[in-house]
Amino acid sequence: MSKKLRAGIIGATGMVGQRFITLLADHPMFEISVLAASSRSAGKKYSEAVDGRWKMKTDIPEKVKDMVIYDAQDVEKVSSMCDFTFCAVDMKKDEIRALEETYAKSETPVVSNNSAHRGTPDVPMVIPEINPEHIEIISAQKKRLGTTRGFIAVKPNCSIQSYVPLLTPLRKYGIKEVVVTTYQAISGAGKTFNEWPEMLDNVIPYIGGEEEKSENEPLKIWGDIKDGAIVPTCSPVITTQCIRVPVSDGHTAAVFVKFENKPTKEEILAAWDAFGNDVRKEYDLPSSPEKFIHYFEEDNRPQAKLDRESDKGMAIFAGRLREDKIYDYKFVGLSHNTLRGAAGGAVLIAEFLTAKGYITAK
Repeated sequence: MSKKLRAGIIGATGMVGQRFITLLADHPMFEISVLAASSRSAGKKYSEAVDGRWKMKTDIPEKVKDMVIYDAQDVEKVSSMCDFTFCAVDMKKDEIRALEETYAKSETPVVSNNSAHRGTPDVPMVIPEINPEHIEIISAQKKRLGTTRGFIAVKPNCSIQSYVPLLTPLRKYGIKEVVVTTYQAISGAGKTFNEWPEMLDNVIPYIGGEEEKSENEPLKIWGDIKDGAIVPTCSPVITTQCIRVPVSDGHTAAVFVKFENKPTKEEILAAWDAFGNDVRKEYDLPSSPEKFIHYFEEDNRPQAKLDRESDKGMAIFAGRLREDKIYDYKFVGLSHNTLRGAAGGAVLIAEFLTAKGYITAK
């Protein structure tokens, strides 16, 4: 690509917005052209708006420090300054749905980190290594919206990316039942330990809305396009518990699986080893991991602190695969929730949509 596409970031001051900024500061395909947030931040320089609230481990990139923040509701102005936009706003779901559709109708594609449109039948919820064909629904969405280039694409919930990539290549054996407990980092709530000291030496056994997302979103990802909509699959049955744990980054999943046709352990490991690498080989996207699934033979891996940032934090990590007394197998999965699970996953989707010709320069 001879010229970088102009990327806007809506919700630029929050934790996910900050992660977008660090990922896009030196991106080979995209350049940050406009930052938008709530009216409280509008008119301020970015460094002023996040003063005392910058949560990343690295410093604010120099190129955005003096960028003036625009009001996210000023859709016409923001849209005029970018070819497409990432969205990570903190608003009510109905307000997010309306805002994202307004940007799409302004002919500005939206790649969203928000959950508001994940259930919309003609909005693709994509993990490029798993369901790349779902972007084909965009043509139906454009018809509904009355647009020529504007649309919405979303990334899935951060927690499911610690186990759905591991289950997907095993569906050929007929997955019947799945039991998952996720142990989710505090950054999933947009927090650090400095802001949330009560999480130290503590476990909170409830995260609002997470269990519903964790049980339902995989079914849409595994669904099929029919009559202008993505129709979720009806199986397998998935039941989850989602627990907040005192970890800064990285969601861990303990998974139990029952099959119609039980594979061998060797067959599972071979399926994981071969799965999900085609996207990188075919498109060589900047955010793609070198290898999609990494398996550890050690009994004490994967560990969030040791493994979450390996392979750019965009890989999926697995370990402790073994037979179970009640279910057929059990194993542990891990993914970085703000990289693969949030901003990094959205950037990868945007790269893929660009490679497929859905995002272009205005």
